[in-house]
Amino acid sequence: MKRMIDLHRTISPWIWRGMFVVLVLGMTSCATPPMISPSVRSGPVTLPLGLSPIPGPRHDMAHMVVPGETVFRLSRMYDVTVNDILLRNHFKEPADLKMGQTVMIPLAAPLREVIPVFPSRKWKYIIIHHSATDADNAMSLFKAHLHRGFDGTGYDFIVDNGTKGSIAGHVDATPRWVAQKDGAHCKASGMNAKAIGICLVGNFSQEHVPEAQLAALIRLVDHLKQYYHIPERNILGHGQVFGARTECPGTLFPWKTFKRRLGHI
Repeated sequence: MKRMIDLHRTISPWIWRGMFVVLVLGMTSCATPPMISPSVRSGPVTLPLGLSPIPGPRHDMAHMVVPGETVFRLSRMYDVTVNDILLRNHFKEPADLKMGQTVMIPLAAPLREVIPVFPSRKWKYIIIHHSATDADNAMSLFKAHLHRGFDGTGYDFIVDNGTKGSIAGHVDATPRWVAQKDGAHCKASGMNAKAIGICLVGNFSQEHVPEAQLAALIRLVDHLKQYYHIPERNILGHGQVFGARTECPGTLFPWKTFKRRLGHI
């Protein structure tokens, strides 16, 4: 005890004040999106896309779990506690959540996007794709890519178009992104090892990109390029990558509108 008292007396009051500030910041750090350099973090950070959820009535919500989702992410998406989700679905622990399940979210708030980001210096580019299909979602793309011999979805993010039970403009982070694996979406110029792959569900050589999807894509790209310090010149369509032989993300993709609206969320 005497040694502890002596130690307290020998430490400068300024050091104690500094320790107090660090403690307070640690307790309040989740109050705002932590837009900080990836080099100073050692774990995942979640970034809500856009502003706070739109106020509205709360009600129980049935949610189908897609690949890459966790109880924590669902709690952030619907503004409920992890424990509430566990109790409502009779889960003993978060690991009981399985993809493909339909779970109940008690008294869910209007849906908001919550995207995990991970400190890394490997991500230098963002590559935009389309699925070239009319109807898909994160689950069906996951299964299709498994069938093609991939180890899960080849993209890092999926932007839904409202088909197969999805919500138009909803963004799904895939298991590949959560595990921070190299991509399986663009071999040209070695992009799989250095580029974040984003796929919009739809065929944009045959139809225009719906506003809900375009707006969600712009919000997602803005957050990713800001967090990973990716210059705008490194935001490309699959077909714009040197060595790629494809018209992906489609001949009707609105590049001028997309580039004009970047940075204005």
